Amino acid sequence: MRVLVVGAGAVGGYFGGRLVEKGADVTFLVRDRRKQQLETGLVIHSVNGDASFPVSTITQGESTQPFDLIILTTKAYHLDEVLPSLSSYVAEHTTILPLLNGIAHFEKLRNFFGSERVIGGLCFIESTLNTKGEVEHYSPQHRIVFGEFDGKKTDRIRAIEDLFAGANLTAESSDNINNEIWKKYIFISAMAGMTCLTRSSIGPILKSPNGIETYERLLSEICAIGKSQEETLDADVWDQTMGRVRSLPDEMKSSMLRDMEKGLPIETDHFHGTLLRLAPADLDVPLLKTIYSTLSIYQATQAANK
Repeated sequence: MRVLVVGAGAVGGYFGGRLVEKGADVTFLVRDRRKQQLETGLVIHSVNGDASFPVSTITQGESTQPFDLIILTTKAYHLDEVLPSLSSYVAEHTTILPLLNGIAHFEKLRNFFGSERVIGGLCFIESTLNTKGEVEHYSPQHRIVFGEFDGKKTDRIRAIEDLFAGANLTAESSDNINNEIWKKYIFISAMAGMTCLTRSSIGPILKSPNGIETYERLLSEICAIGKSQEETLDADVWDQTMGRVRSLPDEMKSSMLRDMEKGLPIETDHFHGTLLRLAPADLDVPLLKTIYSTLSIYQATQAANK
């Protein structure tokens, strides 16, 4: 299987790198600057094992044969820019597996490439790039979940299972990928919202009576939106999410907060803005509105200072 990983950042660099480490046929689609960084190889620093190896890269517009699988790992705010450049790499047999957070990107991908080429996907990983362009992976979790939207175990799902088998990561197919996507979306939207609003890791938030109360109220608002949109969503999604949040190490930060600390763009439109657009008109979501307006100010200031 020929694989194109779109982006070689904290997510694409890690998961694509683990496939390269296994011996899979992987090419990374990257920007010119990232291509130069990778000329000496891709470096991964991880609690699950360090790795360093040469990788194959192309930049937008470089000609090559279509790929069997395209794994999308770009930030949501780069998606519109990236999509047109992928057309020459897509054929009738190509499957597109997005690992972006959120939900709005699936409609864009279906509209652009056709519903038949897009499957559901998500990942769980805490990673970033350091100043040298090396991937730093902080916690043991490095998990990918994927599946057909109708829940069927198709030949291409089996082929992707085979691709990931034996790689230094965790990958599993799901017969209810919609539920998995929404559970991740709910978790990451609340986590990103609270850590970015307070500019704090999770520990101080949960140890403060006001912090934990605010977190729980925000999560209730987001869960209510999720249940209004996805009928298969687990009934106990609030309890599941809070249980997971309470199990996190005190120093855990959202990737969005790490981006803010670096002065980078953030995905609040994709996360919180989309939730507000999906919210039923009669649902009161004051905390979600506060977080979105606050982070939108950061986003506008960051863009103005570029």
